[in-house]
Formats: sequence, structure tokens, C-alpha cells
Amino acid sequence: MDSIDLINGNLLGTAARPAAAGGDAGKRKRRRDGRGRPVDPRALEEVRALLGDEPRRRDLLIEHLHKIQDRYRCISAAHLVALASEMRMSTTEVFEVATFYHHFDVIKEGETVPPAVTVRVCDGLSCEMNGAQQLLTLLRGGGYGDGVRIVTAPCIGRCEVAPAVLVRHNAIGNATVAAIDEALERKAFSTPVPDYIGYEAYIAGGGYRTLADCLEGRRSADDAVATMESSGLRGLGGAGFPAGRKWKIVRGEPSPRMFAVNIDEGEPGTFKDRWYLERDPHRFLEGMLIAAWAVGTAEIYIYLRDEYEHVREILSAELAKFLANATFKNLPPMHLRRGAGAYICGEESAMIESIEGKRGMPRLRPPFVAQVGLFGRPTLEHNMETLFWVREILERGAEWFASHGRHERKGLRSFSVSGRVQKPGVHLAPAGITIRELIDEYAGGMLPGHEFYGYFPGGASGGILPASMDDIPLDFDTLTEYGCFIGSAAIIVLSQHDTAKGAALNMLRFFRDESCGQCTPCRVGTSKAVALMQAGTWDAPLLEDLSKVMMDASICGLGQAAPNPFLCAQRYFPAEFR
Repeated sequence: MDSIDLINGNLLGTAARPAAAGGDAGKRKRRRDGRGRPVDPRALEEVRALLGDEPRRRDLLIEHLHKIQDRYRCISAAHLVALASEMRMSTTEVFEVATFYHHFDVIKEGETVPPAVTVRVCDGLSCEMNGAQQLLTLLRGGGYGDGVRIVTAPCIGRCEVAPAVLVRHNAIGNATVAAIDEALERKAFSTPVPDYIGYEAYIAGGGYRTLADCLEGRRSADDAVATMESSGLRGLGGAGFPAGRKWKIVRGEPSPRMFAVNIDEGEPGTFKDRWYLERDPHRFLEGMLIAAWAVGTAEIYIYLRDEYEHVREILSAELAKFLANATFKNLPPMHLRRGAGAYICGEESAMIESIEGKRGMPRLRPPFVAQVGLFGRPTLEHNMETLFWVREILERGAEWFASHGRHERKGLRSFSVSGRVQKPGVHLAPAGITIRELIDEYAGGMLPGHEFYGYFPGGASGGILPASMDDIPLDFDTLTEYGCFIGSAAIIVLSQHDTAKGAALNMLRFFRDESCGQCTPCRVGTSKAVALMQAGTWDAPLLEDLSKVMMDASICGLGQAAPNPFLCAQRYFPAEFR
């Protein structure tokens, strides 16, 4: 299902956005069709058939590009020009957006249409540690013919079952050639939907009672905001901004206010959002609606990464059940939007640009999105997991959440743990737990034959620490003095069979490929860093100079944090550089 709109309690197929949320696209100046390029009548007819009665608004451009890609396995020049004509946009604008995202195959006139099936082999660090490169070599020598394309892919959010592969949209964990061959033979191109707590079971367990208390006046918005502030819950997407304070700030901005939910987790090592949505989607939806009520948002946009097709199916189905059964009034319209393969869209302003149908490039700040965000309106932006805890905190009280924690820290954290441990997965543990405690008490210890060597405490951008530094509490602000941070709590555990140099190089390749290219320090800096790190001996002074430029001058967190892996490798693993 494409975009889902919830308007006054009715499920509609991509309804028009109210004027308050950004205006009427029909009022824009009409441009010449294709800007001088002829529109192929057949391509225009095909595009119109795919779009049907859906609006031709600019913010739906990426949704419409997905329709063409899904139907024809690519976006041809003819279809691109036809779509531009139909949406009253220049061909250049549509081309720039389509070519920005990894999951759109834009082909020029005369180029070959991609094969029917694309097999994407994740080459992220956790997958590389578990044999992704060997698997890739076997697949490329497998003689699949013209009907199958084998490509590498950045982290696909399945680090706990590395190596992971996507056969079209079907995610295969602990992938082998045999498993991939079986999926190809059966034409199993979609990820099976797992068992989860559906609407009926969620209601039976007390679901949506807290939302009802809020909407029906038994709880005040001031009380809800105060409880969230007292709980100490901080944004769990990586930035760690206090959730209650964010509610208060956005609530104080002029109406109409917007709400953007970030489920584009693309940080290597992170998969907690998928993990929770596969199990208990309504807990997230209830928390989202409570936050929307407390802040007074006019609309909600849920931005979900494209690799999570089965999660999109879950959310679509459960939203439909909720709307068919719930009796709540005056709910804000909800829109489920589909990413297109761009790590940078995990940055809040880049995500907002993508929701608006543009290239996902971060905005210069100030102004911040709380003041000028989606469609130019004040915007509340939250990670999925932050909202997942809202119902629990309001029901049990701020003290309940704050009562958890170790080593003088407060709260709970969902750690995405992968690498050389016996029980990779999402482990809910007290904030402030140390890596040694996390491995021993939650992750089942190290794998047989592996000794703890080092760890990434916060995914690709969080830096690397050695095993000797195993007593640092894992929480916001506790890692700053070491040049690291916890971010989204993506823990990747290394053993003596790995090297910090190799791990850092893997991460820098990721940053190089995922840089949006908007600013020179990041675009050129990541490429230069990879080239320097591929040399047998690293030029440490030059890498440090390069890191200073990237950290000081990059527009967003990608370029600012990209140097962390190689800086930490040089600082904490000196034996590898002798």
C-alpha cells in the first residue's frame, strides 16, 4: 500500500493535504510539459494509469516514482518526462530527485532495463564480519544469467542475522547461496510478515485506554508533558534531546504544527525500530497519537525506510483496523511515506525534505525544524522508539522509567547488539550498563573461539573503543570525553579476529557512499579518507587535519561524525599502527 491518510477517522487513498499544511499545488505556476522535451503519448498513458486519481502534488513525487519503479523495474527517460508533465514540474527537477535515491533505477534512452530480480548483499560491518564478501563472490560466480542482478547494499537493518540479503524485497538472514537460490526458484520476493500483537490483542491488553483518557479530557496535555519531562526520556534516534522539553517547545509555536516520525534507521548496526514494529506496532501508534494530541499537531507523516516492506504492510493493515474500529474524533490526518534508500534521510531536516518530495539534503540551521520544518510549519520530529515508550511512561509514571538504570544513570535503553556475541538482537537493558555487563548478562557472552577485542558503542558514527575500556556506562554524554557517543545504541562487538583499521575502513566506505554531496567537506572528505585508509600505512597527521575540516565545516552530522572511526582506531588501537 502506498500513502495512508487518516482524515477525521476515515481511511483514504492519499487524500489531498489541507491548505494549512502547505498550500494547493494547483496554485503553482504551470510549466511547459517536459520543458521542451517531447512527451511520449504511450508513456504518459502508462503513468496516468499508475497514478489513477491520486493528487499530482509535489510532495507525492517520490511515492509516484515508486509506482513506476515497482511496475517497470526502472524509471525510463520516457516515463520520467511523462511524470514531469503530469505533475507540472520540470524534467530536471524530477530527474534530480529520482537519481538521488539508491532504489530508483533511472535509465537513459538506449540503456538496458535492469534484470527482473535484484539481489542486494549487505556489506555493512556486521555482515562483512560474518562472510558477506565470500557470499558475494559465490553469487557473482553463480551463473544466474541476465534475469538476476547481484549488487552490494549498505546496512539493511538486519545485523542480528548477518550476513543479510534482500532478494528484491525479501530479507534473508544468515544468508547462504542455497537459501537465495530457493527464494529465486520459489519467486519469494517479499519478506514474510511475522506474528505480532494485532489490533484485537492490543485492545484486550488495555491498548488505547491512555489515548482515550487524553482525548476525552481525563488527562490534560500539561500533565502529559510534565510526566514526560520528569521521566527523563530522551530522543532514542541518536540525538538524545529530552522528549518532554521538545513537546513543550513545539507546543509553544504557532499553529498549524506538523509531526514527522522518523523510522528511516540506516545507521550500521541499528535495527531496534524494525524489531519493535514487527512485534507490537500499536504501542508505537498509540504513543504517536498521544504526542500529536499533547503538542496539537495538524498532521502526522510517518517516514519508513524502503527496506522494511513487511513493516509497511503491518502498519498499513493495523492502521486500517484502527480506523475501522476506533471511535475517537478529531484525529489528525496520518500519512505513511516510503523512503527510497538514502541513509542521510535519517537526519531530521533531510527526512523532511524527502517527505516534501525533494532530494534528501540537510537544511542549514537555524531555523530549526521545531520552528520551520515540514511545509514551512513548526514540526515535532521523533524517532519511532521514543514514541514506543510514551504509553508505558504515562501509565506507570515518570518514576517508573527513571527508576531503571545503573552506574548513576536513569532509564532504559534498547541496545541493537551484533557482531561476535552468542545472542545478537535487541536487548532492553538499564541505561548506564557497561559493555562487559551487556555482553555477559544479555548477549550470551562471546562466540566460542572469540575474545572481546573492541566495540562500536553507537553504530558507524559513534567511534570505536578497545576491550580494555569495558567499564564505561553506556548512555548519553558518558562517552563524549573519549571521542565517542551512544547515538541509537547500536553495539557492534569485535573479537581478536577483527581489526579496528578494517572496521574503520568499512565504516568510512559507508559514509563515502551515503554522503548526500551537498557540502564539500563531507563529499570530498569521506572519499579522501577512504583513499588514505586503503594505503598500507595511514598518514595520521593528514587524517587528523582532514577530520578537523570535516567536523568544523560539514553541514550535518554525517560529515561531522564520519571521522570518529579512524580517529578512535588511531587513538585506542596503537598496536595496529606499529
